Parts: sequence; structure tokens; C-alpha cells
Amino acid sequence: MSWWRSAQTVIVMRRVTATIPIVMANVHDPVGLGFVKSLAHPGGNVTGLATLTVELGGKSLELLREVLPRLSSLAVLVNPANPAARPFVSEIERIARPIGIRVVPFEARSVKEIENVFRETARQKPDGLLVSTTEGLFFAHQRLIADLALRNRLPLVFAAPADYVEAGALLGYGSNSVAMFREAARYVDRILKGAKPADLPVERPTKFELVINLNTAKILGLTVPRSLLLRADHVIE
Repeated sequence: MSWWRSAQTVIVMRRVTATIPIVMANVHDPVGLGFVKSLAHPGGNVTGLATLTVELGGKSLELLREVLPRLSSLAVLVNPANPAARPFVSEIERIARPIGIRVVPFEARSVKEIENVFRETARQKPDGLLVSTTEGLFFAHQRLIADLALRNRLPLVFAAPADYVEAGALLGYGSNSVAMFREAARYVDRILKGAKPADLPVERPTKFELVINLNTAKILGLTVPRSLLLRADHVIE
């Protein structure tokens, strides 16, 4: 589930109750969304885990650059209807600008627009593509995105781990969603034992995974540095 879908669920639940505890497991910027007063002191009936979706975009760029040291232009796919789209692009631009990489945002709100994006990337020929996983649309159509990227010989990086890379992306880097939901269950357990959501600090993920698809690298004619392979949590061969 994308963080925005998770956030929408919390929004609906907060309209129903201000007293029943709500435990979130995958939400970006819960303070900015008004779910909690602060991460350290939520102060209401919502607590849980906040994701680092936006921040992971910059790290994903750094990893791609290790495979493509001559990377000079990067396409970034976002859904402009998603509130995290602009911050996601801004974070990547912040990392890319000082090292001379041009960031080219592409927007898609539907499957048809995703297909149109790849027609445009085929014309502009960026060196790589980074996809925001803050958007449920891209999660639902990850295989289509991976297939189109391969067809266009475009190295694809998802700011998320295993599932996306298994679909055919070159790299994936992100928080461990299974670990996050396990932590959310721990919150539920503590609340059932008497803890108040207002007093339980919101946590951010601490476990991240790097997944590399060597099959995709071979198709693209790329060599993944051994130093990067040694840091990978999972390598698909």
C-alpha cells in the first residue's frame, strides 16, 4: 500500500473518531498532515510509524550513479495529484544539482499517461529513470513500468525494495515494509495493554533494503560494481 493510500485511510478514520486509537504504519509527514502534534509527542489518538519516502529518492539516485557513473540526465516519474510528488522531485534535484545531473520530471495520473511518458523518454533519451513509490498507481502497475523501461533500454530504479526489482527494475532501495507492519502490531499490543497513543512517539523506519536485479543489468549491458553487490540485501540472478 502506498503511503498516500495509508494517509487517506487515517484521514477517514479520524473523521469517524477522535478517541479510538489509530495506529498508522506507512505515512509520510504525519505532522504536516495534522495527524500528530509532533513525532515525539503525538498528543491525540494517532501514533505509529512514519515513512521516509521522500528522503529515499535522493539515496536511490546515489545508488544508480554507482552503476552509471556518467549519469547526466535522470527522468523522475511522479503523480502530480499526490502531495508528496513535489517534495520527492525537490529532494532529488537537491542531490542532483551539485553533481551535474539534470532532473526531468514526468507526470502520470493513469496507465495511459504512464505509456505516454515512455514515448516521451524514448524521444528525450534520459540516462535513467527513478520512480516515486509514494503513488499507488505505480505500485499497481510496477510490472508495466518495468517492462516499458526494459523495452526502451532505460535503467529503472524504484525507491522501494524487493517487489519492484523482482518485476524487472534494475535497483530498489527502501524501508522494509514487513518490519514496519510488525512494529505497528507492537504499537497495537502496547495500546491494548493500556498505553495511550498520545504518549507513544511516532517512529521512523530503521531497516532499509537494497535489491539488485542482475538479469536486468545483463539485458541493459551494465556492470554492477562489486562494492555495490556486497552491500545488497538481495541479488536477483
